Amino acid sequence: MQLEKFYYDNKIVKYFANATAIWGLVGMLVGLWAAIQIYYPAASLDYAGTTFGRLRPIHTNAVIFAFVGNCMFTGIYYSLQRLCKARMFSDKLSWIHFWGWQSIIVAAAITLFLGFTTGKEYAELEWPIDIMITLVWVVFGINMFGTIFKRRESHLYVAIWFYIATWITVAMLHIVNSFEIPVSLFKSYSWYAGVQDALVQWWYGHNAVAFFLTTPILGLMYYFLPKAANRPVYSYRLSIIHFWALIFIYIWAGPHHLLYTALPDWAQSLGVVFSVMLIAPSWGGMLNGLFTLRGAWDKVREEPVLKFFVVAVTCYGMATFEGPMLSLKSVNAIAHFTDWIVGHVHIGGLGWNGFMAFGMLYWLVPKMWGTNIYSKKLANNHFWLGTIGIVIYAVPLYWAGFAQAEMWKTFTESGQLKFQFLETVTNIIPMYITRSVGGTLYLIGAFMMVYNLYKTAKQGTFIANEEAEAAPLAKPESHVKEHWHRWIERRPATLLVFSLIVVAIGGILEIVPTFLIKSNVPTITSVKPYTALELQGRDIYIREGCYTCHSQMIRPFRDEVARYGEYSKAGEFVYDHPFQWGSKRTGPDLARVGGKYPDSWHYNHMMEPSLMSPGSIMPRYGWLLDDNLDTASTPAKIRAMQTLGVPYSKGYDQQANKDLMTQANSIRISLKMDKIETPANKEIIALIAYLQRLGKDIKAEKKTETASAD
Repeated sequence: MQLEKFYYDNKIVKYFANATAIWGLVGMLVGLWAAIQIYYPAASLDYAGTTFGRLRPIHTNAVIFAFVGNCMFTGIYYSLQRLCKARMFSDKLSWIHFWGWQSIIVAAAITLFLGFTTGKEYAELEWPIDIMITLVWVVFGINMFGTIFKRRESHLYVAIWFYIATWITVAMLHIVNSFEIPVSLFKSYSWYAGVQDALVQWWYGHNAVAFFLTTPILGLMYYFLPKAANRPVYSYRLSIIHFWALIFIYIWAGPHHLLYTALPDWAQSLGVVFSVMLIAPSWGGMLNGLFTLRGAWDKVREEPVLKFFVVAVTCYGMATFEGPMLSLKSVNAIAHFTDWIVGHVHIGGLGWNGFMAFGMLYWLVPKMWGTNIYSKKLANNHFWLGTIGIVIYAVPLYWAGFAQAEMWKTFTESGQLKFQFLETVTNIIPMYITRSVGGTLYLIGAFMMVYNLYKTAKQGTFIANEEAEAAPLAKPESHVKEHWHRWIERRPATLLVFSLIVVAIGGILEIVPTFLIKSNVPTITSVKPYTALELQGRDIYIREGCYTCHSQMIRPFRDEVARYGEYSKAGEFVYDHPFQWGSKRTGPDLARVGGKYPDSWHYNHMMEPSLMSPGSIMPRYGWLLDDNLDTASTPAKIRAMQTLGVPYSKGYDQQANKDLMTQANSIRISLKMDKIETPANKEIIALIAYLQRLGKDIKAEKKTETASAD
């Protein structure tokens, strides 16, 4: 049979690899800056765009979608061509994908810096960018499947299964979670409210980790680790079990982020069960990777690429054991809202994602430039610096998490809480400082890698179009008996459909009942829609990223009820678009803060937090005292809420600002009585209105119940 000559496109791989390195450094620098702010709030520079609440989503988006995203595309564009023995389907689509994705990243950084955010974790980007993501993802899908369909290799290797599952599942997650009502060009409200919004968000959020940070990187592991070790994958059968079990079970596990919350118990239980089951396929994949190195461990001592891969796969195993353990209710009761979770996440982020990216780049660059790595010694130093950095980063956070949980829950002999919340924060500042030292070491290692790769490229010659040849795709012989999975592998469209069915089952069975069965969200008659001023204040709260440090979810624990008040109920959140339950408590829970302090306390606290809470690590929010409230947006916001089912009276949008100013003036007068002079049209007034509303509906319900009993 005559061989066909063609060329692999390395140029697009080079551009994605460069973007991986650049955005990796940017994302890590922003993360380090945010980490320093936690113990040195002056590092916020007293500027809105550089406070922790805005830097944190910039960091997470930069690391997830810019660093790991570009790493994923680098590996897919390189490996897919070779596994399919075909050039990418369309060079033009490749470049549209590249520049489209970089444009999304830049737009994300700018808008998040300016405070344009949906307030939903890992999905903060506003609706125009969501549309851009959808379009670019479709372009990527067309290019990927076009390449698969024109392949010269009948067998679809395991890495491609993971690429296909990644593409279809990320598309499903993004579209379902991004349903929102636009208010303006950079403002929208989530289509879902309260409990439903929390469930959809963490169905998305957990599976963004699963299908953006895990499955595509597993695909890269299945390609690059055997290549670097020059060994075949340990077990084809294990890879089949790993793939189908992982994508089926992973999608159910989202509710374990919401244990002990107002989410219905049945949904929480499903999340726990499937999270524990997740250990089996996850460790199957880890063992498949490590056992591939059988007979090649001598190479691990010599080759820095393999060192990175071994630690990456080990961190994957650690993180995917710890995750299911954290989903057990007894463990979650200790860990949730603490820094333990931050440490857990970074074992996966720094170890699994980061080290896989570093190992892949160290292997790819010499290949594409036809040379050897510039300095193995420098690469080995990077490995050890990064590994030590991970340990110094994570261990103090585990320590901090245990310390927080113990202090939160400790009572005196007389039955009083032993520690004020602020004491639980100041006690762990040394751990925060140590964490930033670990992050600095890891970042220095990344800079060393970029220098090493730059020098490697300089000493070689880039092969933009790599010559290859292969026989055309042969039709399978019908009389030959084959393994059932080989039949699926020869049909990429079938594999796509099967993957969609497998991942959709869990989402449908968890989410749909929460929307259709009313008993999941019992009505509370005293819960009313936010006033126009409170709605504006809530949007400011979201804009400033207050949810990154404060939760609004009191769990039914003795210590939380004693510290914050009545535990949270599902019916409280029916008008919350989006929900604001939070995932970390660097500050106290705010679900019942309404009426706890006078208006003047909140004013002074935002102006200078340490004035009201000596030792506070919260940054100053002076601009809220100076900036005027955008009341022109009020009617559009009211109309959007009405579209979402919030029962404002017909035509209320036209009189909303009148009511807004009436309430604002009452707060202005309250402040004046405490010797604080401020106009009624400042943003701080709206924020105070929102904070003073939190929890008052439940207090009103309690008063009604007491009166009825009397």
